[in-house]
Amino acid sequence: MLSKTAEYALRTVACLAGDAGQAESADLLCEQTKVPRRYLHKVLQDLVRAELVRSRPGPGGGYSLARAADEITILDVVNAVAPLERIRHCPLGLPSHTSLCPLHKELDKAYAATEAAFARVTIEQLLRSESRIIPLCDV
Repeated sequence: MLSKTAEYALRTVACLAGDAGQAESADLLCEQTKVPRRYLHKVLQDLVRAELVRSRPGPGGGYSLARAADEITILDVVNAVAPLERIRHCPLGLPSHTSLCPLHKELDKAYAATEAAFARVTIEQLLRSESRIIPLCDV
């Protein structure tokens, strides 16, 4: 359901949230998240553009969260890199379908439910999970 780009972005943000305030190098993020370096740069650019991540050039620079982890939801991260697409009009372009047919209406309801579920969970909540496994990141 989620694109590879969204999965990579979630891994990256979860890792950055684990070291809140600490700038991490792209090399370290690649190693911890298992995201290919080229792809990681694209993901990071999208996250910076969405103002979820901050980039600091030079020695001691790197990437860090631009907002607190309790202010960033899964939906924020997904929408920064690969927004969930809702069905607003007939995908077939049929003139007789002035509203969504039953099939597309049900599909859109599922997308809406996914959107709502992602909006309810912050990155901080993921990190505070009872699990001993650190979400989306290998450290």
